[in-house]
Amino acid sequence: MNLDQNQIQQHNDSLISNHQVRLNNLKNEWNGIDLEKVIQKLVDFQIAIPSWALGTGGTRFGRFAISGGEPRNIEEKIADVGLLHALNNASGAISLHIPWDIPQNPEEIKKLAAQYNLKFDAVNSNTFQDQPGQPLSYKFGSLQHVDKAVRKMAIEHNIEVIRQGVALGSESLTVWLADGSCFPGQLNFRKAFENTLESLQEIYAALPADWKMFVEYKAFEPNFYSTTVGDWGQSLLYASKLGEKAYTLVDLGHHLPNANIEQIVSLLLMEGKLGGFHFNDSKYGDDDLTTGSIKPYQLFLIFNELVEGMDAKNMDHATSLGWMIDASHNVKDPLEDLLQSVEAIMIAYAQALLVDRKALTAAQQNNDVVQCQEILQHTFRSDLRALVAEARLRAGAALSPLSLYRNLNCRKTLVQERGQGTVATGL
Repeated sequence: MNLDQNQIQQHNDSLISNHQVRLNNLKNEWNGIDLEKVIQKLVDFQIAIPSWALGTGGTRFGRFAISGGEPRNIEEKIADVGLLHALNNASGAISLHIPWDIPQNPEEIKKLAAQYNLKFDAVNSNTFQDQPGQPLSYKFGSLQHVDKAVRKMAIEHNIEVIRQGVALGSESLTVWLADGSCFPGQLNFRKAFENTLESLQEIYAALPADWKMFVEYKAFEPNFYSTTVGDWGQSLLYASKLGEKAYTLVDLGHHLPNANIEQIVSLLLMEGKLGGFHFNDSKYGDDDLTTGSIKPYQLFLIFNELVEGMDAKNMDHATSLGWMIDASHNVKDPLEDLLQSVEAIMIAYAQALLVDRKALTAAQQNNDVVQCQEILQHTFRSDLRALVAEARLRAGAALSPLSLYRNLNCRKTLVQERGQGTVATGL
């Protein structure tokens, strides 16, 4: 489905008066702050959309399809991300999961993506599932496996993913491993680490000179006694041993409950080893819920550390790290869910940009705990939606992407184009 620019313009014309009132109120509230600079940073900031998030997700208990119109192939997935990007101009990249989405003709796929003003973000390998016809099994691990032949198969898969990424213009590989154990005594922890490191070193050696490797961690699931890359410390250890092109990737849902993710982010930035993010939200574990739907204050606090840490190193907010959503939409229209997630991320980023750094630093130096809290919560409690909307308006996108998506009956149109019973490739 392609949006006509006139549809966006008509939508914006109907909302522009109220928008200007809200924006002027913000300008008055934040008098003395260079909001133009903030708006430009919001225009520049892009969040990659994962190819596996464009259809209905599920749990081990089942999968409930939406009303239809799910993308049946990589071309339709690119079209869906193109639709999102037309609506919000903040979803300018797509991240592929291989072998769920393997381009048959990479050059044509690149051209198609370019038509939607999209580029390819990190490519993701998959050694947590056995694929049809696979000669050996990952049941007891992949890069950690006691059988060198299984490790070799997993290594070759990752190198093939790199080749696919090079053909698409990607510049990074994300490695998430389900490797671990479910019972005490099942695994020799030291040997599992050594096998994994040795395997990662072979993959690392295959990286092009300008590429990055993101080592993603997760506390538990599908293994429940141990995970071979179980936390940020283990990921950092791997990345440090691998070399300067290896980094830790933080998925917000991959921590134990109540982990201080903002502190993790701060320290990884300090060490120059934070590579990127997978945004989502959770109540209990790796729930993969809509970003900002459960813990919006935590999301703001994370961005607060990101902005402070990146500015301390003169890093480009838009390009120095990898920004991506990783979520599963069990009961929502996935495109609506992604629009909500992008909006929450942009709002949290805008809030972090407006934190009074000088005042916060002074309060911290004076051990004024109350004032520190007041400074942060003043910004968090400010409604900055008009600022984010203004960035969209200037970029040629919709003032209210979700409203326009619904008003145009986009899902109904996708059902008409693709059918009622379509199921997205991948998950």
